[in-house]
Amino acid sequence: MNLKAYLVRTLWDEKLRNPLGLGLLAVLAGGVALLVGFYGVLPGLLLMAAMVALPTVYAIVAYPKFGIVVLLITAYFLFFFLRLGLNFPIGTLMDAMEWLLILGMILTFRNTTDRTVFKSPVAMMIMVWVGYTVLQVANPWAESRMAWLYTVRTVGAVTLMYYVFVYRIDSIAYLRLLVRLWVVLAFLGALYGFKQEYLGFAAAEFQEMSSDPLMVSLLYIDGHWRKYSVFSDPVTFSYNMVLAFFICLSLIRAKASLAANGLLIAVGGLCIMAMLFSATRGAYVLIPAGLTLFFILQFSKKILWLALASVFVLGVLITIPTSNPTLYRFQSAFKPSDDASFNLRAQNQKRIQPYILSHPMGGGLGATGAWGVRFAPNSYLASFPPDSGYMRIAAEMGWIGLLLFGILLFLILKTGIDTFYLLRNRELKSYCLAMTVAVFVLGIGSYPQEAIVQFPSNILFYLAAAIIQCTQKLDYPTPDLLSNDS
Repeated sequence: MNLKAYLVRTLWDEKLRNPLGLGLLAVLAGGVALLVGFYGVLPGLLLMAAMVALPTVYAIVAYPKFGIVVLLITAYFLFFFLRLGLNFPIGTLMDAMEWLLILGMILTFRNTTDRTVFKSPVAMMIMVWVGYTVLQVANPWAESRMAWLYTVRTVGAVTLMYYVFVYRIDSIAYLRLLVRLWVVLAFLGALYGFKQEYLGFAAAEFQEMSSDPLMVSLLYIDGHWRKYSVFSDPVTFSYNMVLAFFICLSLIRAKASLAANGLLIAVGGLCIMAMLFSATRGAYVLIPAGLTLFFILQFSKKILWLALASVFVLGVLITIPTSNPTLYRFQSAFKPSDDASFNLRAQNQKRIQPYILSHPMGGGLGATGAWGVRFAPNSYLASFPPDSGYMRIAAEMGWIGLLLFGILLFLILKTGIDTFYLLRNRELKSYCLAMTVAVFVLGIGSYPQEAIVQFPSNILFYLAAAIIQCTQKLDYPTPDLLSNDS
């Protein structure tokens, strides 16, 4: 018997259930024992991590649909894991998962000539956007190339995930799974927000907040702690609750079961209530803004009466006298001239305008925020608080970058609106409506806050854009799809 046949029989056929297998396991166990004896528990922990990591890496590349599910769950609970005291670079893990999914897609392309994933207007504009972020390495006004490197690693991977989503979402069943997963994750986030509101913060969470005076000034307002649930901050928490509300609202269908619609109404209402715990004024404005687009796209006599009722309720909430701090903060969101923080943002925007006009490519990717402070602490932008997604883009990537992102956002919304009116399948129509409103809400929310920066919002933005595109390709005029309303 030759060596190859022997190894196949021993390792594959017999699965090491033989003397060789016992010998290898004995040597491995002895080696681990020696390493632990000399170097402590670290080698054992590394081995255990490798036993989990290697199969996971294989599964993400070989089974990308599973990888996308893992990515979404990890993105949602990323900061929750960090607050547990987990001393592990989970952010790097997120980047690794994204690049593995991208690698898996590239490897798949070797066996196919189908490149339609790159041919839509949105897909081509994303190519331009990614190309511009890469071109930023040659930005003559950039203060630090290291800031660009650290930023483009994450920004590039997140943006390229659009192509992975479009390529891998190839059935209504899988699309339905992702949308339901999104709603379930939001529901869990809302529940944890309720836990923080009524049962208090965990010890580690409260220690993190109270130990930083800056964080106390941001989170402790009018004698009440702002809640952030499992997210990085109250803004991300509130924006994701608004997204979940509009998804639930869009999925309510006349021919669906009473139980299904009731569950969607309950989850949507829970998310809106949880959003209030964040005390984020910017999120309050997103509700009427999103409802406006929702009512326009769904326009009918019944929707008209619902819209009028919503306007009446909103008007009462805005104008009614109150001593409730939560309701008062809600009302102040619609009176920006009386809001000191809004006026401060307006002053910062006015102050940065000459810089933006004189720097068409901006000050370089990563010039503001943590990377700017770390790699170019003495630069002009390092101390500039963008406080807005659009202002960050304009400051870091110039008015050229702001123009490109504006075009990208316009194309996504145009594609969503056009697709919504063309779709025949009612379920796909609901998904398209939900994602179009979600992108619109994030676009509006990027003006007062940085809506598409932190996980999971950045991933969900490109997932929503991809789902809009996927509803087009899945809308075949076949009887099973046309009648599918589950």
